[in-house]
Amino acid sequence: MPDPVPNLTTAQTGPLLSFEQRLLDRAADIEAWFRAQWQRSAPPFYGSVDLRNAGFKLAPVDTNLFPAGFNNLNPAFEALCVQAIQAALTRIMPSACGVLLVPENHTRNRHYLENVAVLQSLIEHAGYKVRIGSLRPELKAPETLALPSGRRLKLEPIVREGERVKVEGFSPCLVLLNNDLSGGRPAILENLRQPVIPPLALGWSNRLKSRHFAIYHEVAAEFGALLGIDPWLVEPLSRNCGQINFMKREGEECLAANVALLLEDIRAKYAEYGVTEEPFVIVKADAGTYGMGVMTVKSPDEVRHLNRDARKKMAATKEGREVTGAIIQEGVYTFERWVEQPWPGDPPAEASDGYTAEPVVYMIDRYVVGGFYRVHSGRSNIENLNAPGAEFRPLAFAEACSHPDCTKAPDARPNRFYAYGVVARLALLAAAREIAAAQEREPGVTVAVAAA
Repeated sequence: MPDPVPNLTTAQTGPLLSFEQRLLDRAADIEAWFRAQWQRSAPPFYGSVDLRNAGFKLAPVDTNLFPAGFNNLNPAFEALCVQAIQAALTRIMPSACGVLLVPENHTRNRHYLENVAVLQSLIEHAGYKVRIGSLRPELKAPETLALPSGRRLKLEPIVREGERVKVEGFSPCLVLLNNDLSGGRPAILENLRQPVIPPLALGWSNRLKSRHFAIYHEVAAEFGALLGIDPWLVEPLSRNCGQINFMKREGEECLAANVALLLEDIRAKYAEYGVTEEPFVIVKADAGTYGMGVMTVKSPDEVRHLNRDARKKMAATKEGREVTGAIIQEGVYTFERWVEQPWPGDPPAEASDGYTAEPVVYMIDRYVVGGFYRVHSGRSNIENLNAPGAEFRPLAFAEACSHPDCTKAPDARPNRFYAYGVVARLALLAAAREIAAAQEREPGVTVAVAAA
């Protein structure tokens, strides 16, 4: 039984349908444009992008350069993923034969560890030796973890010798981070002769969402000029505040004022396109992940009147890191709903309008290799779905995202996926330019050469 595609609860007419048709009509030009962009800016080794489909626009709302969740992808994508890994590692280091994979420190999240195990397996299937090097300071000897899937994951302490790192009996050619460095940049990985990908400078101890979306603004403008469309159709408007302390209520007026200004900008766009929905914004930590430090706001007064519990939730992100800056981003509705489909022979399911859903697209190098729908039964279409209670419904993208079917409707399954893949790659291109900018700020950063 094929995986279903969530239905849009809004009619597929107007700007987005027109945009999807434009993608089909200009697919050759779009792919040529991307090829030229990758010549100038090498793509990250991997990344995932959270998208929101409002029916009147399709835009990225988050770009992750240390993606977890490979265990949530449909196994049908494996061959494409393996080929993409081979292409990426050949480009980054043609002589590479061994990879040290460095995961997050936590070991209680078995879902995350399944992701690490799947990622290790994929790299091994691409023809490379892979060992798992842990940054946990208390780990002094190898530790093997049994996972619910039946896989076994061996974690080993990292040892530094001069300008190289290793684990016992294995000196890798390069280091692959699956750790977003929310807790800071590990001294043991600084100034290595081995390439570290993604670079340490792209971890959350350095990276800012406001910087990424400022670069994305430029990418969206260039893409809009290519297709002759309003970049707003693929971009969330945003503003940001510098210093803020939610617990001490410092920077609160700056935040409220920027919320008001952004809501005005959104209303103007809604009026231009005849959108009757109520505008809202998302306030989130400028540096952070795991869906922490995020709130939905419809009025600047909501910022001024946050209770203590709400301010406490906004004050810290992963690993207790204090929030010192915030990005205010246009809230993009998701009108996609996931309705569970009964398998043949099962009794009919009870009538339901389904659960709120959003697509998440995974890429390795320049290639879209898979994705899933994040589904949440307890969240509305204006809330952050990356929260406890979220579930994942895998979808195979091996054919759909690379090869649109021009004989079908713009919102047909393969063409919807192609649209997802195009917008996700725009975010990946912004990340590629982020890496290049990091190299300029830190001349010692090891960054892969541009694609041949």
